[in-house]
Amino acid sequence: MRHRKGFNHLSRTKAHRQAMFANMASSLILHKRIKTTIAKAKALRTYVEPLITKSKSDTTHSRRVVFRYLRNKYAVSELFREVSPKTAERPGGYTRILKTGSRLGDNAELCIIELVDYNENLMAAKEEKKPERLRTRRGSKGSSDAPKETPEAKVAEKEELKTEQEKNI
Repeated sequence: MRHRKGFNHLSRTKAHRQAMFANMASSLILHKRIKTTIAKAKALRTYVEPLITKSKSDTTHSRRVVFRYLRNKYAVSELFREVSPKTAERPGGYTRILKTGSRLGDNAELCIIELVDYNENLMAAKEEKKPERLRTRRGSKGSSDAPKETPEAKVAEKEELKTEQEKNI
């Protein structure tokens, strides 16, 4: 029975899992996005997010702890130089999983796992997007976009209607 087992073993031994997560996390940090299966991505998220949190304090001890997990000095230096300053104000949730469909050969569900602050398409779309106006359920009655009904406007409308009717006759 697997009562109270807290993580997915992914049908691998512990050494294989650790090596796989170290390689995947290094690739994610270096390339900012990788393509993998959904099960691996969810397991990788629990592996890499504490490392990103640890990288917020740039001390020798935290670098050594992160290196013990990643086993790649280029990934560690990239994490502390590039990724950590971008995620400094974010309280968590450094990765995003986007489902892409299923693989042709074995029908495994594939996805893209990426670092949130590095998706250029979404960042550009956010900058270009205008702030939306607040919408109410009242319709045009209470909205600020509706033209104001003033007595002068009503008189002008009546005069226009009269002139149109005279033209039609």
